[in-house]
Amino acid sequence: MRISRKKLATAMIDRDVNVLQLSERSGVSRATLAAIRSGKSCAECTAQKIAEALGVELESLLERNL
Repeated sequence: MRISRKKLATAMIDRDVNVLQLSERSGVSRATLAAIRSGKSCAECTAQKIAEALGVELESLLERNL
């Protein structure tokens, strides 16, 4: 599952959350968040934790395959 780098950055900015705060809130390591922010894919459960920590629907963070 791939989270859109742009959508993740926008959600973090909108909520005034940095990587350390997102890591603490989601339980996802900073290293994993860094990998996701650089375009790597992740497990669905990881993506769900991030979405919940940001208070958004998972689908709103996912990349669209056109």
